[in-house]
Amino acid sequence: MARPTWSGSIQISLVSIAVKIFPATNPGRQVEFHQIDRETGKRVHHQNVTEGDTVEATDIVKGFEYAKNRYVAIEPDELKALRLPTATTMQIKQFVKMDEVSPTLFERPYFVAPKDEAQSKALNIMRKALTQTASCGIGEIAFSGREHLVAIAAPIDPKQKGLMLYTLRYEEELRDTKGVMPDAKDSSVDAEELLLAKRLIEGSTSKFDLSKYKNDYIAAVKKLVDAKRKGKKIEVEAPAPKREKVVSIMDALRQSLGAEKPKKSAKAKKTATRRKKAA
Repeated sequence: MARPTWSGSIQISLVSIAVKIFPATNPGRQVEFHQIDRETGKRVHHQNVTEGDTVEATDIVKGFEYAKNRYVAIEPDELKALRLPTATTMQIKQFVKMDEVSPTLFERPYFVAPKDEAQSKALNIMRKALTQTASCGIGEIAFSGREHLVAIAAPIDPKQKGLMLYTLRYEEELRDTKGVMPDAKDSSVDAEELLLAKRLIEGSTSKFDLSKYKNDYIAAVKKLVDAKRKGKKIEVEAPAPKREKVVSIMDALRQSLGAEKPKKSAKAKKTATRRKKAA
């Protein structure tokens, strides 16, 4: 069984549930590169230096910069001595509706499992309650060298056991959109334009199937590596032809509806059938 990232108790008022959390993602599937010398093909290693002098690993400690190039050294034992209550207990501060939590806050998902069989019933009760109220619990826990704001929620898949935990970003971690979207202005929306946009969305709407989406970059890199190892010629695909620029949003919507000819959804088909019968 995988090693838990955190073990402790979820505290909800007087209710305490002993749990373990595990990463719900697999970082090992990312493409990783090492730095190598182009001439020799040997790996490049980095040294710990201070103005040219090599520093031994045992002499390196963490330093907090309180002013420009001025640091306070923090020893490992001093950090360990910081006993945060959230290292072992996750106090749920409040419950909120899931749709109140902005997607920009979500950072990483984790599975929440009962610590033992005796905790399963309490976890099941919370899962059903969170599902039926469409809510999540907000709290904080400490692991991996920092404290995390988290949300506890029921899994989207009703067949999945346990709960889900999502690490969230704190308010100060979010950027203001004013600095990156100066040209985004509020403008009036024409009724016909809106109707065409809704038709384009409805015609292309279908049930989400994650298995249909694959990481093409990983496959392409593996193909490149395999070709280079075997000394084969690397075929470069021709860039896709550029589409003609459409200035009018109305023209673009009309062309999209005409070119793609999206399949009608089940709801749209039923509506069309009723209209025919009524006629």
